Amino acid sequence: MRIDARGLHYRALNEKINQFILKGERTFHLSHVNGQRFIGDGLKGKIKITIDGVPGNDLAAFMDGPRIRVKGNAQDGVANTMNEGEVVIDGNAGDVLGFAMRGGRVFVRGSVGYRVGIHMKSYKEKVPVMVVGGGARDFLGEYQAGGIIIVLGLGLPRGEPIAGYMVGTGMHGGVMYIRGKVEDWQIGKEVKIFEIDDSDRKVMRPHLKDFARTFKLNVEDLLKGPYLKMVPFSKRPYGRIYAY
Repeated sequence: MRIDARGLHYRALNEKINQFILKGERTFHLSHVNGQRFIGDGLKGKIKITIDGVPGNDLAAFMDGPRIRVKGNAQDGVANTMNEGEVVIDGNAGDVLGFAMRGGRVFVRGSVGYRVGIHMKSYKEKVPVMVVGGGARDFLGEYQAGGIIIVLGLGLPRGEPIAGYMVGTGMHGGVMYIRGKVEDWQIGKEVKIFEIDDSDRKVMRPHLKDFARTFKLNVEDLLKGPYLKMVPFSKRPYGRIYAY
């Protein structure tokens, strides 16, 4: 089903999508998207949405199963509390990507903004995964409670850091793999840095294989280091400040 979003209010666009889903449609191609918010929010099942343009905030929020591909950039709040499914962004994404995400995967070919992966968590048997092709800004993995974040540093301008300040601040679960250099002063006090081993490569490989296939890259090149593994050293980093 093709829908021309030119001039459509976000509410009208989302109502159109929902109406066609009720009629049995499962594949959508949205053209001329220009900042319309909430696309894919709360949708369930095997639905596929391709977006030409730039979707607005909260793309795929609370989504549970569908696959969305954005043929361009995306704004803030992508995959907010997403439960299952996949979001692929061919360009860059904004801030708070994957806020409280608890399942599914997000692939971003370019770079991402601030507070990416904040409160990301595993939920029962679900393990959310985020792969960023470029770099990330400040507070990457802030309060991360579960899941996997991989940052590859592809195509960054010379001298641009792969991540900003306060990486992993408040982190108390999950793991981050960063393919590049992160200085001690960039990381939060709650994380420790290790070199990766074969078990880590085994964790990363299936996701990087799919990322490589999606964006026509070589998975073996992506698996080459140097990688840093960042994990929390406490499951309750602020436990001492609470009253008992």
